[in-house]
Amino acid sequence: MKISIITASYNYAQYIVETIDSVISQTYQDWELIVVDDGSSDGSVDIIKSYCGKDSRIKFFQHQNGENRGLKETILLGLENSTGDWVAFLESDDFFLPENLAKKVEVIKNNPSVKLVFNKVEFLWDEQREKSNNKRIEKRQNNLSNKKFPRNMFYDFYLRNQILTFSSVIVEKNFIKQANFNTPIDALLDWWLWVHLAQKSEFYYLDECLTIWRLHAESYIEKAKQKQSGRVSKEAYMKLFAETHNIKILFYVLISEVILEIINVGKMISEKLAHSNNKDF
Repeated sequence: MKISIITASYNYAQYIVETIDSVISQTYQDWELIVVDDGSSDGSVDIIKSYCGKDSRIKFFQHQNGENRGLKETILLGLENSTGDWVAFLESDDFFLPENLAKKVEVIKNNPSVKLVFNKVEFLWDEQREKSNNKRIEKRQNNLSNKKFPRNMFYDFYLRNQILTFSSVIVEKNFIKQANFNTPIDALLDWWLWVHLAQKSEFYYLDECLTIWRLHAESYIEKAKQKQSGRVSKEAYMKLFAETHNIKILFYVLISEVILEIINVGKMISEKLAHSNNKDF
């Protein structure tokens, strides 16, 4: 089974070597690495091209005239040029551990109904994010560990993206090519895709750390948060409700919105109490 690994590259020259080397070091060797550059200006392109000359499995693509077109168009160009049966994703500032592909191929062979597999991740934070994020994300992964897989996850994605990073996912190529890629927030394309795909197939969570996920000030996901462009999950579920007229989806959205409002009110009260206690001192 051939696996196409798609890496969307943009101005991560300081990380891309580690990313590519992690693919070359995989114990499973039937792969191709499709690196699509999205208009980098930092020397990334020269680094990537140097690998292409050493290993014919590594292939490099750019948008016309070296343009920057965003994550959606970059992933689609990678899919268009892929030849594998399954597609894995690896962001250009992350890296795989050596058994990543081998472990996932084993899951795929043992679970023929499953179209998407994702795995536990380990984090590389910058110092500012480490303390505030570790417990929250570890709790999310622990919750997944306590669930039985494969399972339908369609009603798990409204409040948060259960799949922490693109770099943990492998998906059947024909399955994802049928997905709706028209996300309202380019940097949250993955969350949008998983909602649509979860409606159509069971997912499998591999409770082994096989991906190193790097978060820093220049991470694409951090830029998405800065834009504050609204909730991609709500739009995804409402679009699916409009297409299917499944009243259960609408009830799920309404209940989730109530839960979100309760959470937000709770945060406001906690912040006011903390501010009040600080004044007392």
